[in-house]
Amino acid sequence: MSAHSRLFTPILIGGSLILLINFALRASFGVFQIPVAEDFGWPRADFSLAIAIQNLAWGIGQPIFGALAERWGDRWAIILGAILYSAGLVLTAFATTPATMQLLEVMVGFGIAGTGFGVILAVVGRAASDENRSLALGIATAAGSAGQVFGAPLAEVLLGFYAWQTVFVIFGVMVLACMAFLPMLGDGKPATRHELEESLGSVLNRAFRDPSYLMIFAGFFSCGYQLGFITAHFPAMVTEMCGPISPMGTLAAIGITTTSALGAAAISLIGLANIAGSIWSGWLGKRYTKKYLLAGIYALRTIAAAAFILLPITPASVIVFSLVMGALWLATVPLTSGLVAHIYGLRYMGTLYGFVFLSHQIGSFLGVWLGGSLYDAHGDYTLVWWVGVGVGAFSALIHLPVREAPARLPVAAAAA
Repeated sequence: MSAHSRLFTPILIGGSLILLINFALRASFGVFQIPVAEDFGWPRADFSLAIAIQNLAWGIGQPIFGALAERWGDRWAIILGAILYSAGLVLTAFATTPATMQLLEVMVGFGIAGTGFGVILAVVGRAASDENRSLALGIATAAGSAGQVFGAPLAEVLLGFYAWQTVFVIFGVMVLACMAFLPMLGDGKPATRHELEESLGSVLNRAFRDPSYLMIFAGFFSCGYQLGFITAHFPAMVTEMCGPISPMGTLAAIGITTTSALGAAAISLIGLANIAGSIWSGWLGKRYTKKYLLAGIYALRTIAAAAFILLPITPASVIVFSLVMGALWLATVPLTSGLVAHIYGLRYMGTLYGFVFLSHQIGSFLGVWLGGSLYDAHGDYTLVWWVGVGVGAFSALIHLPVREAPARLPVAAAAA
C-alpha cells in the first residue's frame, strides 16, 4: 500500500492535532462572556462585538492564508497564523476598553485563519487519495470537535483559579506549542497537469461565475450564524434561561451543580457528539451525493433549534439539544470542503474553500453580534434564536440545485 493510499498518514495526524488545539481555545470564548462583562461593567454587546469581529477577521483571513499557503508553502502560513493567534490572545489580556479588545480580536481572527480549517483541510485533502479524501476531511474536522470537548471546560476550570487575563496568556502559550506538530506535515500537492497550468485568477473567475459555487457560498452562511451564536452565547443563555439543576440528580453527582457549569459542559457535549458526526459525514460523503447530505443536515438543525426554543429549557433539554446539534455541528465542513475540491480540483482548494468560508464567518459575525445586541435590547436570546432557525431552513433549500460535477476547464486550458 502506497503512502498516498493510506488513510492515517503523518499529515492527517499532525494536521488534526493542530486543529484540536486551535478549536479547543476558540470554542472557549463563550465562557468569558460573563467574567469579562462583570470585570469591566460592560454591556453584553461589547464583548459580543469583539468575538464577532474575531469571526469576521477569521473569514477575511481564510482566503488570504489559503493563497499564502499555495504561494509560499503551508508551513509558513501556519507559522504566521500561530504567531498572530498567540500574540492576539496575550495582548487581549491587557485590554481595558471595548475598542482595544475589539481591535485585538482582528489579530486573533487572522491567527485562527492561519491555523484553522482553510489551510489544514487543504493540506489534508491534497495528501489524501481520491478514495480516502472525504473521510480524511471528516477525521480532521472531528479533531476540531475533539478540541471543543475540553476547551470550554478547561477555561471554566482555569477561571476558578486565575483571572480571565491570565487564562488568555496561558492559551497564547498553548497556540505556540502546537507548532511542535509542524514537521509532520508534508509538502505533497497532487494536482492534474491542467490544474497546475490554470492560474488562481482564472479559477476564481470561473468559480464566481458559477451558480453552484455561489449557492455553496450562500448556504454556508447559516452554518456560521448558528455556530457563532451558540459558541459565543449558549453558555450564558443556559446560565440565565435554564431551569434549576436538582441537587440530587445525575448532573450534580458528576459535579455539574450550577447552570454556569452546565453551559460550559454543553459546548463540550456538542464537540463530543460532533466527533462522531464529522467522521460519519465524511464517510457518507464518499458514498452519497454531498449536496443532498448538506440539505439534510441543515434541515435537521432547523428542526432541532425550533423544538429547543419552543419547549421549556431544562437541564435535560440542554443535554439533548447539545448532543443532537453536536452530531450536526461541523458535519457540514468535510462535505462543503469536499464539494469544492470535487468541483474545482485540489490545486487551489485552500483559496476556493477560503472564500466559501468567508460566507460562514460573515454569518458567525452576525450571529455573535446580534446575540449580544438583541440580548441587550430584549433581555433574552429568543429573537436571535429564531433568526437562526430561518437561515437554517434557507440553507437546506439552497443546496438542492447545486450541480455536483467537476467543472469543465476552459477550452484553451483543456487543449494545452
